[in-house]
Amino acid sequence: MNHRHLGQSGLLVSEISYGNWITHGSQVEKDAAIACVRAALEEGITSFDTADVYAGTRAEEVLGEALAHERRQGLEICTKLYWPVGPGPNDRGLSRKHVFEALHGSLRRLRTDYVDLYQAHRYDVETPLEETMLAFADLVRQGKVLYIGLSEWTAEQIGRAAALARELKVPLVSNQPQYSMLWRVIEAEVIPMCERLGIGQIVWSPIAQGVLTGKYLPGQPPPAGSRATDERGSQFIARLLTDDVLTRVQKLKPIARETGLSMAQLAVAWVLHNPNVSSAIVGASRPEQVHDNAKASGVKLDAAILKKIDEVLGGVVVRDPKMTVSPTKRP
Repeated sequence: MNHRHLGQSGLLVSEISYGNWITHGSQVEKDAAIACVRAALEEGITSFDTADVYAGTRAEEVLGEALAHERRQGLEICTKLYWPVGPGPNDRGLSRKHVFEALHGSLRRLRTDYVDLYQAHRYDVETPLEETMLAFADLVRQGKVLYIGLSEWTAEQIGRAAALARELKVPLVSNQPQYSMLWRVIEAEVIPMCERLGIGQIVWSPIAQGVLTGKYLPGQPPPAGSRATDERGSQFIARLLTDDVLTRVQKLKPIARETGLSMAQLAVAWVLHNPNVSSAIVGASRPEQVHDNAKASGVKLDAAILKKIDEVLGGVVVRDPKMTVSPTKRP
């Protein structure tokens, strides 16, 4: 497993991060989830991504249990806050109150005294950015958070947050956007901004919710038990399940064979080809999926292969930077 610097910081993260968005605490039983974490550790994955909202806080609990006996200094544990985790009006968003309470809840569930990376899961239009960044800075000063980051923020929002981070002298080092061969909305504005600011991408859904594995076939219903049949993830995958997209994805199979990679490995290697990407998050419901995806680390795709991928996918690639949006009010 190769490691990369997270942006221009001194923190090294594994090229493949293990994430437990839908699986842990909901879709996959605890024993299977822990087996997947063990597989990640066996592959040399040291970076683990979660969020308080995943499975209604249960995902953090499962990850905390799975990592409880590991050497803490050998891990990079990343979590996020913003989405509702309780019924109260302050159980959401990025207010100072919620930032402090959410972090302490995450620490308890993750069984750790600090997190390596704490990320704002969305931009909060109802909280002054200065309030949020000062709360993050105070947690950094207390040693409970080592680095801070963002997720699904626009280039303009990232720029304003970075200016405050410099003023407060705290390390804003990451952005966590969706990014794949099919979803490239960060390329036009977010990545250039982050390159200027020294911020690295930890990207989610590099396999496009499983679409880039090629298991979804045009004109056929989704396989039983797949992400497309799970209501928690179907909202993200539905827009990709058109016959045009699925037909083009099938044409990637010869390219994968040419490179000696599985379709999933090709998809992960593709996002890692971008120098601003520090790590690609993969999830799994079975340990063998982790072992397969991890083999994308260190793979180099030459220009001819990249060109073939672009030619095959053509107009189905989504590139509009306006697709990076935050809720207009707190959920």
